[in-house]
Amino acid sequence: MQLEGPTGSCQNAAMTKEVMVRRLKPEDVQRIREIDRTETVRVGYRMDQGRLIQMDVVWDSSPWRDDGSEHSFQHRIEFLERVLTDDGTLLGAFAGERLVGLAAFRPRLTETMGQLAFLHVSNGHRRRGIATWLVAEIVQMAKQSGAQELYVSATPSQSAVGFYLSRGFRPTRDPHPQLLEEEPDDIHMTMRL
Repeated sequence: MQLEGPTGSCQNAAMTKEVMVRRLKPEDVQRIREIDRTETVRVGYRMDQGRLIQMDVVWDSSPWRDDGSEHSFQHRIEFLERVLTDDGTLLGAFAGERLVGLAAFRPRLTETMGQLAFLHVSNGHRRRGIATWLVAEIVQMAKQSGAQELYVSATPSQSAVGFYLSRGFRPTRDPHPQLLEEEPDDIHMTMRL
């Protein structure tokens, strides 16, 4: 099957359905509700004096909430709207008409660094190349924006950290102060472009 992207490029992937990737419009932000964020997490990470430490955990991710908490639709919608306000770009992966993946790119986290600000692939569509393809598109956008590095604040789960490590990100000893304050438990990582 093929993934077709916003630039018209195609990449082969082992998938059960055709997935199309396109830039999202501001009014599409509400569609985040279509993504199933549930996940069973049994291995997590923390940083200790610049070292990545693995630990056994029970961090099961629940569906999106309606209560206004960090994992609520409204909280994430507001975050994605801020990314767009900062000249960011949202990419959506669609299986048919359903949004099954979403990535957000902020071109200027700092003068020389872009940010992969958000990445979610729906449960049932993971490990099919969607996240890899979305990140590859974000990397191309970052290079085109003139960024020298790409920053991500990764959920400290084995699946997230392992994925970013496999894409070339490495934990940073110099996390972005505001992002570290907002997400102190995340694994802050950068990739040289």
